[in-house]
Amino acid sequence: MPTDELAWETRERRVAYSCPGFDIVNESVQLPDGTETDFDYLSEPPSVCVLPFTPDDNVVCIEEWRQAVSRISRGLPVGGVEPDDDDLEAAAHRELAEETGYEAERLEPLVSVEPANGIADTRLHVFVADGCRPTAEQQLDHNESIRPTELSFADLTDAVAAGEIHDGRTVLAVSYYRLVDPVCGPAKE
Repeated sequence: MPTDELAWETRERRVAYSCPGFDIVNESVQLPDGTETDFDYLSEPPSVCVLPFTPDDNVVCIEEWRQAVSRISRGLPVGGVEPDDDDLEAAAHRELAEETGYEAERLEPLVSVEPANGIADTRLHVFVADGCRPTAEQQLDHNESIRPTELSFADLTDAVAAGEIHDGRTVLAVSYYRLVDPVCGPAKE
């Protein structure tokens, strides 16, 4: 693998702290100018975000308590890929059903990003789900407090544009969908 002149050399790597869901990794590194220093980052499994449309073209959103910011956050279903998931699409189907009680007829990948690659190795995979219907009860994790709601895509887009949606994954999914899907994006209004 070719080395770029900007690349850092990792001398040593250790998990400084581990908890369910993520690790904090500490690396001893050498910078291109020869300086030796430490670098810490959050390491976690890949995650999925679902932009779920009902047959009536509403979006299934969630309202969830977020302890880190001490408030209810409005957004889309998001969760980590689990060992039992066969693939990313299976993880997206599972997360949608667990967090909302809705199931999708179809899922299509939208985009994969590294939302915070300056401080985390997180990889987020966004899917668009169509034909979502409530089919079961939510199956929330022990530390989740979630209320599913439906909004029109126009209302969700307006809330993102007005800065009322603070969840970055939701802002990314809605914005990217509007940006790259000229057929479906504007047609959902």
